[in-house]
Amino acid sequence: MKSSIPKRRQELINWSGWGYRDSKFYVKNRKLVFSGSRYSIKNDIALTRFERWNKKVFNLTPNDPFEKPKLPTTFPEPILNETFYNTIKDIKMDYSVDGEDRFIRCHGQTIHDIYNIRTNNFKRIPDLILWPKCHDDVVKIVKLADENNVMLIPFGGGTSVSGSITCPQDEERSIVVIDTSQMNRLLWLDKENLVACFESGIVGQDLERTLKDEGLTMGHEPDSIEFSTLGGWIATRASGMKKNVYGNIEDIVIRVKMVTCKGVLERNISAPRVSCGPDFNQLILGSEGTLGVVTEVIVKVRPLPAVKKYGSIVFPNFEMGVRCLREIAKKRCQPASIRLMDNEQFHFGQSLKVDNGLVSKFVDSLKMFLLSKVKGYDLMKISVATLLFEGDKEEVEKQEKLIYEIADRYSGLKAGETNGQKGYLLTFVIAYIRDLGVNFGMIAESFETSVAWSKCELLYKNVINCVHAQCKKHGIVYYLISCRITQIYDVGACVYFYFGFRWNSDCIDPIGLYEEIENKARDEILASGGSISHHHGIGKIRAKWYEQSVSTIGVNLYKTIKQELDPKNIFALKNLHKEEDKINFKKLKAKF
Repeated sequence: MKSSIPKRRQELINWSGWGYRDSKFYVKNRKLVFSGSRYSIKNDIALTRFERWNKKVFNLTPNDPFEKPKLPTTFPEPILNETFYNTIKDIKMDYSVDGEDRFIRCHGQTIHDIYNIRTNNFKRIPDLILWPKCHDDVVKIVKLADENNVMLIPFGGGTSVSGSITCPQDEERSIVVIDTSQMNRLLWLDKENLVACFESGIVGQDLERTLKDEGLTMGHEPDSIEFSTLGGWIATRASGMKKNVYGNIEDIVIRVKMVTCKGVLERNISAPRVSCGPDFNQLILGSEGTLGVVTEVIVKVRPLPAVKKYGSIVFPNFEMGVRCLREIAKKRCQPASIRLMDNEQFHFGQSLKVDNGLVSKFVDSLKMFLLSKVKGYDLMKISVATLLFEGDKEEVEKQEKLIYEIADRYSGLKAGETNGQKGYLLTFVIAYIRDLGVNFGMIAESFETSVAWSKCELLYKNVINCVHAQCKKHGIVYYLISCRITQIYDVGACVYFYFGFRWNSDCIDPIGLYEEIENKARDEILASGGSISHHHGIGKIRAKWYEQSVSTIGVNLYKTIKQELDPKNIFALKNLHKEEDKINFKKLKAKF
């Protein structure tokens, strides 16, 4: 299959930020506009509401000057292991030592990564890029790397927001990236049992397009589905927007094949469920590239839904919305997706609407009038949920009726299908806004957690108050902290925060300041009963909390598995545990 993402990623993908090169927020004739036709925001139409929102929240105006980032023209010289490099050439493996190819694969999508690539601040980038075409190619690469003590980094879509694929800056060995983008085939499909086997490098949008041609879907739809890969979902233990119907990635996967330095790790049976000791699939899920390279995955698939319908609900405040979602979870009647925005995020979403003349303005004003004057809702407190229903017609109708009945008990008002669809699709545009912010002297990022229902409201308030206090402490005047609930479970929910600020002219290290504030917020999350991460993973930026989350013996168990599968630390990404390359294995062996 021809991948949606070419080998020369920079021809299609923005090298200095998120997404496609032809899609971005930018200033045209002193007006904020969005380019491209890939998304629901109209191309080159002045976003006057967005301008007003930016002026109010961040004191930004479109005519503020900024310097566009420029792709470097010189790059660090590659450190090549001659034996490894010559053998790669001998076996006719696709490779590149081109500076651009290496540079754009030295990082993921954390704000730290974006700042460093824009300032050309990476001292260490990959030395060699390889494009294997199949499982056997990966076996050859890993064996050769182990024999020659070459470090390997598995690379899928490059969308990591945990620092997991960022090049270790102190690595002295030759660093080789295994770009899995050419391993993107559907190997086989079993329509009778509704299972399929894909190579790990397939991009989410290509996977779904392939299945759609067969009248099927896998249903895993993370915010990054346009760019992230099946292998990346496995590595991070990912979650999708429609997990209520299709499950998280661990619910979808039946069998995983991973190449390690000791050989191929794979369960030799694909039955729906087995009881044969610890599940090795779970060992691979969330391993973040530190144990080996995922090459092939057998997954569950489902028939395409007959009906796909959006919806939305307005609540008087965020707390009432949370309680409604809790009741929906109790009844186990949640739709494919249900997301709840707090008031800050609601107003942010409204700002991205396009003013379509006097009629459109009148209709919007009338809606706000009805909410505030007739229903008595405070527009500075309201919260909005967006919904997506999928299934048979009768099933969807029954689900809609029950959910809106529950919402009514929590003062929730049905707000229409159009608002629900716009809110759902807005998810794919939000990431582009961060790049606009960086151009104007802003730092913005998201972080997420999962928490029990009984602690959900308190965690929300504690984290919001923590960020307010930190901004006051550091003299930050213009900033935004907002929240939404993105996934719900029987016992709790995923809570997603967005934080951004405009730094002062005397701020020497804005990235360091952001990380200091987010770390305080993360401490507050853990103190309030939240997890270290719901679906972004640990990577490098959350490694300091790993032991606190899984216990000392849990960390030691991971290290022991690491030593067994990768004794030379070939996959030395330093994810999960920040000092995995300094493990005292004799001491660990004695403990176990």
